[in-house]
Amino acid sequence: MEIPSWPLTVTAINAAKPRDKPYKLADGLGLYLLVAPTGGRLWRMNYRFLGQQKTLSLGSYPEVSLAKAREKRTAAREALADGQDPIEVRKAKVRKAKAKSEETFKAIADEWLARLEMEGRAPKTLQKMRWLLDLAYPLIGSRPIADLTAPELLEVLRTVEVRGRYETATASAAPSARSFATRSSPGGRSET
Repeated sequence: MEIPSWPLTVTAINAAKPRDKPYKLADGLGLYLLVAPTGGRLWRMNYRFLGQQKTLSLGSYPEVSLAKAREKRTAAREALADGQDPIEVRKAKVRKAKAKSEETFKAIADEWLARLEMEGRAPKTLQKMRWLLDLAYPLIGSRPIADLTAPELLEVLRTVEVRGRYETATASAAPSARSFATRSSPGGRSET
């Protein structure tokens, strides 16, 4: 005979007091709340992947509510149904977000300038390119390149034009666009 499993309630979670040893409050389908002796309440989910028992951390209560923990459990179970390990799915998301945040306009522009220098461009040309890109750095230098849009690049050019430097704005369009195209092209690198 199967023992009925009652889903957790917010009242039961709030009433959970720390004990000498950690203990679990089960919600169902692998989800449980681990109550630590220090009073911390942590959401966990046990599952099996390729015959191996694994535990997925879903956050702490009350930062992650009961409803949100159940949503995360559902997402993890969907990943399992697709043949993916939820822990590896999470790690891939973190790696992707980290890579995206590290690929700023300034980082890509500096990489592009270094490549031009290795190709043997004239020092005067490189100096002019750096000066033109320096005009864009205060506005978009720290932004991830993948998040930049054409209107934002246009805004940079307009701020230069407002100062009455029309030729400078026109000249700065080329290196800004080339830096932008470096990551926008297939394979992540441009041929320029």
